[in-house]
Amino acid sequence: MKLVTFTVEEANKLLPELRGRMQRLTQAKRDFEDLQKRIQVLTLAVSGASKDNPDTQDLARLHEQRRPLEEIIAREVTAIHGHGCVVKDLDQGLIDFYALAGDRLVFLCWKLGEREVSHWHPLDGGFEQRQSLQSEID
Repeated sequence: MKLVTFTVEEANKLLPELRGRMQRLTQAKRDFEDLQKRIQVLTLAVSGASKDNPDTQDLARLHEQRRPLEEIIAREVTAIHGHGCVVKDLDQGLIDFYALAGDRLVFLCWKLGEREVSHWHPLDGGFEQRQSLQSEID
């Protein structure tokens, strides 16, 4: 994958598309996790049960419901990465954009729910170390 660097303006121009993708992605992840919990419980319940058992049939339906969610997650992550962005956290809806600060490579950081890209952090830092773009990048 070729490294793409962004200006703040370029990153902000992508936000309308990324916002929709990240909303679909975070919802699909939540739905997938809920489904996975139900699958785990039913898997224990149907141990040794016949294929005609209603719980066994429910378990099969849950597995079928999981596949489209897996496809949504894979498709949306691939699309976001295709722009040169990095999906960092699906629970928080975090996306990072490679950027140059002078001769230093950093991440511009955006979180679902934020109006625009307004933070950055070093490549070896994370969300906890992000700082306002108003602060000086050392």
